[in-house]
Amino acid sequence: MVLDLPLLYTRKEVFNWIKQGKKTVDIRKGNPRCGENIVFQSGPNTLRFKIAKRESGQLGEVLRLDNYKQAIPSAVGLSDAVDYLRLIYGVCDGVFTAYYIVPLNNSEKS
Repeated sequence: MVLDLPLLYTRKEVFNWIKQGKKTVDIRKGNPRCGENIVFQSGPNTLRFKIAKRESGQLGEVLRLDNYKQAIPSAVGLSDAVDYLRLIYGVCDGVFTAYYIVPLNNSEKS
């Protein structure tokens, strides 16, 4: 049995980045959640991905120069990515978790 995380609601822009393969790192405020897969929802639409890796810590530890474009594809610099997340969460302190996602194999989608 494959365990999914609860639905993670996303903005339409973020959902489209994930769907197009532009976003492969999802950063969420809070401690890591259990589960092998992650489910994103925007309106009535959902996408399921496998979690390849998790990292948790302060925002500056999980969002870095080597991964900010995979987290926020529209960002032109690391500070833009931080500002984008600040707009969503209101603050940038506390624990954040980065979920590195990969598409599910076709056999796992059904």
